Amino acid sequence: MARKQRLTTSQRKDHRKKENEYIEDLNNKIENYDPKTAKTTFFKDLPISNATLKGLSEAAFLKLTDIQRESIPVSLKGYDVLGSAKTGSGKTLAFLIPVLEKLYRERWTEFDGLGALIISPTRELAMQIYEVLIKIGSHTSFSAGLVIGGKDVKFELERISRINILIGTPGRILQHLDQAVGLNTSNLQMLVLDEADRCLDMGFKKTLDAIVGNLPPSRQTLLFSATQSQSLADLARLSLTDYKSVGTMDKANEKSDAEAATPATLEQSYIEVELADKLDVLFSFIKTHLKAKMIVFLSSSKQVHFVYETFRKLQPGISLMHLHGRQKQKARTETLDKFSRAQQVCLFATDVVARGIDFPSVDWVIQLDCPEDADTYIHRVGRSARYGKKGKSLIMLTPTEKDAFLKRLSARKILPNQLTIKQSKKKSIKPQLQSLLFKDPELKYLGQKAFISYIRSIYVQKDKDVFKFDELPTEEFATSLGLPGAPKIKIRGMSTINRAKELKNAPRQLLSLKKANEDGDIVKDNSKQVRTKIDKMFERKNQTVLSEHYLNVTKSQANEDEDEDFITVKRKDHELVEDELPALTLPSSRRAQKKALSKKASLSTKGNASKVVFDDDGEAHPVYELEGEEEFQKKGSAESQKHDFLNKEAEVMATVDSKDKQVAKEKRQEKKRKRLEAMRREMEAALEEDESDEETRNVAYLGEPNLSEDMEDDFEDEPRKKAKSVNYIRDQRKETAHDIIEVEEPETLEDLESLTARLIQN
Repeated sequence: MARKQRLTTSQRKDHRKKENEYIEDLNNKIENYDPKTAKTTFFKDLPISNATLKGLSEAAFLKLTDIQRESIPVSLKGYDVLGSAKTGSGKTLAFLIPVLEKLYRERWTEFDGLGALIISPTRELAMQIYEVLIKIGSHTSFSAGLVIGGKDVKFELERISRINILIGTPGRILQHLDQAVGLNTSNLQMLVLDEADRCLDMGFKKTLDAIVGNLPPSRQTLLFSATQSQSLADLARLSLTDYKSVGTMDKANEKSDAEAATPATLEQSYIEVELADKLDVLFSFIKTHLKAKMIVFLSSSKQVHFVYETFRKLQPGISLMHLHGRQKQKARTETLDKFSRAQQVCLFATDVVARGIDFPSVDWVIQLDCPEDADTYIHRVGRSARYGKKGKSLIMLTPTEKDAFLKRLSARKILPNQLTIKQSKKKSIKPQLQSLLFKDPELKYLGQKAFISYIRSIYVQKDKDVFKFDELPTEEFATSLGLPGAPKIKIRGMSTINRAKELKNAPRQLLSLKKANEDGDIVKDNSKQVRTKIDKMFERKNQTVLSEHYLNVTKSQANEDEDEDFITVKRKDHELVEDELPALTLPSSRRAQKKALSKKASLSTKGNASKVVFDDDGEAHPVYELEGEEEFQKKGSAESQKHDFLNKEAEVMATVDSKDKQVAKEKRQEKKRKRLEAMRREMEAALEEDESDEETRNVAYLGEPNLSEDMEDDFEDEPRKKAKSVNYIRDQRKETAHDIIEVEEPETLEDLESLTARLIQN
């Protein structure tokens, strides 16, 4: 491949001048661009650079959507944007294009550091944003990075200082802001929050506040979501004072002519079903839609795990997958990739994939559990009917949830159609579930955890008109899961639950650190200790994991272990008189108490025990004992003692060296002897085979005249030795051939006497 020709100084100046003129012309076009008068249909009609246009064209992005047509010109002019649009309307390009254009017009290089920060509430959405950025920014010179939980932190720390556009989740971004030495945000140009309403809620409140505190206030901020929060307090936290609302609905007109937040191509429906019949209806629905691609949303990860494991054993006839936040990042990524490429599959998932994820050609979105609000409903159904394609959604509502939740949807101009269940198509799986849970204790435990997680999710919901905790049919619901009875549930206070929500979204590295004690010592964290499944099962006694039979077995084993102790207490009824005991007083301070009770700490002041050696008289001496000065002088001067010591050590080394040489010589001779012995056995075997076949075939040996001299020259030294030894053995046998006496086999006693006489004469 030909080398690229280097530009001269004048050529570089001309190139730089042309680029400056192009950027200046681009800025003028942006200032003069009016989205109201300009009829823009394609990306090429926008005032954006050629590199971005080329990347969009190669990625098959040609036509603008409504949110892109309205928001991109405003973002290019430098305004803060509060954008809201329907799901699947192309909000990702609406903020990625302004990011690339902003850095290009600012002539951003790798030496300028971090220029844009994009925050996403979930790992899957952050990965999707990164993939789109790589596609459309393939012709730009900016470096992009993705930082999410579940990845190698050290790998990210080594490279994050060279990143221009950083995409990640709040917890991991905050961790790098605290730890990464080369990550400098003082020159940040743009901050983007995708699914901003989720980023601004209580789960990420403290994390996001800590991130914003490290960013300069002079940045440009873009907020995008399908359901946008316009709380003044939330916007003030992000330093949004003069911003433009794009695509958001005016609250004054929301009740009159507001448009539904879901796509028109989405066919929405609902069914009224009892809580105890939900799994039966879901299994029957899957059995009747085996050639469809569907997502089933549940309220908790434990429910997802239980439904996936049980349905996988029942084998409905379609590929099953599951995805929730408690999985490892590698498993989550593989599941996303497989589901995106599959055509006939059912995915059980939590709300971790309810926002922003672009799954191609999803036919059905099934909501087994009622979402917490209308916004969550909009995000869930938005996984289908994306970019103008058709799709269907179905939500299962209990009689206590139906009326109140339908009112919430009608307030957002969402009117789903009611469907009825054909009893002929409905199949009950309660007997199969009971049989599965009876045979598998671990599956029974999953069912108990699924039951508890659902009941708690109803208890913590804010909308008490929809979620009525007191009216839950717990016994019937437990029976529908295959459980023999409803497990006992310990409901915690709301403060504890809110605390758990905050900890759920906190960085794991911060959670792993425990509080320091008063002395400043860190408590050791044993959470990473390896435990087997059996260990975990026996540790869950307080959660009714094991039946009474298993608990009795463990108790009896514990008693047997105690009876088999080698040393036991024989006398237990003796009394201790306090006056006879020595008085023990501990110091007042905790540090002094710890030092007094610790053997290791007490030795630090009393002197550490040292190792001693005993002489011939039995007296103990330290291992390293200093000699007195007078005794040293009696032995002579220091120089003479040094000379004597060196001579003595030289003699010892010479003796040891000679022994080592002798041992090495013996090893070489033994090795040579074994090699010659092996060669001798091989040659004897070859000669025996040659003599047996001598009458039937001609054999040529090395060194005989029937082989050419050229072939003899090609042989190495070892084959030559072998050939000579073979010829030597043959010559010896020829010399002794005349001494051999050939006789017939004696048959009578007279023949034996004659043979004996002949042998004596020879």
